[in-house]
Order: sequence, then structure tokens, then C-alpha cells
Amino acid sequence: MSEQSHNTTHFGYQQVPVGEKAGKVREVFDSVADKYDVMNDVMSMGIHRLWKKYTIEMTGLRPGDKALDLASGTGDLAAQLARRVGPKGQVVSSDINYAMLSRGRARLADKGVVGNINFSLANAESLPFADNYFDCVTIAFGLRNVTDKDKALASIYRVLKPGGRLLVLEFSKPVAPGLKPVYDAYSFKLLPFMGKLIADDEASYRYLAESIRMHPDQQTLKAMMQAAGFERCDYHNMTGGIVALHRGYKF
Repeated sequence: MSEQSHNTTHFGYQQVPVGEKAGKVREVFDSVADKYDVMNDVMSMGIHRLWKKYTIEMTGLRPGDKALDLASGTGDLAAQLARRVGPKGQVVSSDINYAMLSRGRARLADKGVVGNINFSLANAESLPFADNYFDCVTIAFGLRNVTDKDKALASIYRVLKPGGRLLVLEFSKPVAPGLKPVYDAYSFKLLPFMGKLIADDEASYRYLAESIRMHPDQQTLKAMMQAAGFERCDYHNMTGGIVALHRGYKF
């Protein structure tokens, strides 16, 4: 099921021409790149580290494997994937945004974990990698920013090896009783305020809140993954459904 209607798609709550969304998303992340890690910690009160730790545990990666981290940003997942696959393995840290990818490269170099990591400026909708290449593909908090999610899922499916798995960590729809109104108040009032205070960018964090609301819910994303060919698809809600980890396999 495509999110697009004729020649437009959503950018937050706005409808924009399909060809313009990637550029608008790029502008958002160009703006927030320098404060991205600080804001992640503040916004989630550090809980994003637990969400990502669980994701890494679900990769099933072994030494010598190959992993692709899409929307890799400042490299949180890529660093942990690199430790999993070891010196004989390979991790590709990929992002459509040059500012984020550059910050990730510098950050991982500071950590001393770039030995088995390659960096690729790439669009998830048309990945520049060989068929059946990766043992695992991860994408954390990036799928909602992709213009055509169906194309991206098909592209990911192509580059995965048979037996490989996709893990999508993304904001989702709250399922815990009474959580939605509290979460909405936080997202639309507190979050833009923190963005203005810490990153001097209220608009980008308002877009973040809106993009989360426009992202497919848990069951819809599961169905989209199945439509792309993934099997044994499931998802695990975390923090009351504010975040969900979706998993699917290529056989």
C-alpha cells in the first residue's frame, strides 16, 4: 500500500510534490545534525539506547557476517553492528543525508570502530548494492522519512541474502491505555519547545512529531513488509507502542 496520492506525498502534515520530499527531509537533518545525539537523549530520556540495544540483539549476526544500516545517521547502530560481525565482517553505514553521514563517520572514528565499516551516501529506494549480499539490514527511525516506503522495502529485500532479515525500529502507535493523549501533548508542545531550546530549531521537531503520526501503524507496516516478499513478519511494541521493532525474513 503506497502512501502517495497521484503526484504528491506527505511531509509531516503537509502535502508536497513527490520529487520534493527527499530535499525537505534533507533540510531537516542538515539543520539538526550537530545536536542530533543530544536531542535523542533528551527526547527519550535515554531510553532510545535500550530500544537500539534490543534491536541489535535481534539481528542474529555472527562474526564474519555483512550488515547494512540504513538511515544510519550518527552511527549508533552501525557501531554496535560492527562489534557483532567482528574484523572479518562488514558493516555499511548508509544515509541519504551527507551532513548526518559525515557526522556519523567522524563520531565512529573517534570511537575507533571504523575498521570494518564502509560509508555510503544512498537512497533506500534504490540501493547501490549487489543482490543477495547482506545477512541483515537495519533501519532505525528512518523509514518514516522515506518518500516511497514500498520501493524501499523492495530494494532492501533485493540486497538481503536468502535467510537474511530486516529489522525496522520506528516510532509507532501507542497501545497502552491512556498513553495517547499524554504522548500527543508531549509531542506537539514539549518536543518543539526542546528543539527550539537545545537545537535552535522548533520547526524540525514539529515535523518529527507530525511524521510519526503519518507513519503506518504496526499492522499496516507488517502488511507492507509481507507485500514486499518478507516472511515470518512480526513486531514487538516497546514503551507502550510508542516504538515498535518490526522483523521480517527473506527465504
